[in-house]
Amino acid sequence: MYNGYHFLGMHLIWWCVWIFFIFVIFGMFIPVPRSRFRQDSALDILQKRFAAGAITTEEYQEKKKIWKMIQKNQTIINKS
Repeated sequence: MYNGYHFLGMHLIWWCVWIFFIFVIFGMFIPVPRSRFRQDSALDILQKRFAAGAITTEEYQEKKKIWKMIQKNQTIINKS
C-alpha cells in the first residue's frame, strides 16, 4: 500500500516529537557542569595577572596575603 515509504510523513514527525520530549524530560534532571558557568575567583585572576606580568612579585604576595585573610574571616563567619 505505501511501498515501504510509510515511515516518512506523520510517522517520522511523531518519532521526532517523542524523541524531543524525552530529551527535554531527561535534560531537566541532568545537572549542567558548573565549569561552563564558573567565574574565576579572585585568586585565579590574581594568578593570571601575575603570570601575564601585569603585577610584580611583591604586589602578588601582598594581594595573596590579603585574599587569604579574607577567606579565613569568611570561613570563621560561616561557621558561626
